[in-house]
Amino acid sequence: MKLKIGYQELIAQAMHQIETVPLKQAKEYLGDANTIFVDIRDLRELERDGMIPNALHAPRGMLEFWVDPDSPYFKPIFGEGKRLILYCASAWRSALATETLQKMGVPRVCHLEGGFTAWKNAHLPTALKQHKPRSA
Repeated sequence: MKLKIGYQELIAQAMHQIETVPLKQAKEYLGDANTIFVDIRDLRELERDGMIPNALHAPRGMLEFWVDPDSPYFKPIFGEGKRLILYCASAWRSALATETLQKMGVPRVCHLEGGFTAWKNAHLPTALKQHKPRSA
């Protein structure tokens, strides 16, 4: 089967349209009240590998629904106008997701250079995924 466009070209196109935050700069945003790191990886990845401290987990499959105020799944944290730094494992999913949110009109959205793998390899701070207690 021949595709019109493959995943590599989709990522390359996205990278020309979005802002990529270098690791050094991203580290400076850690703890900034006006910045939210958004981890779009699968829950199993977070549990296995950890995450950036205080990052918000927003599964890739729900992201567009969580940021749209007209969606029944809207999360108010996405409407606060804060800088959103999306990341995944290798910066592929986050590049595509950042481009999509940008097309939707989400302000101040960018993604992390190299993803969580690069973050960990640079020995930047990580945390374990916090489990929320289930309601009875």
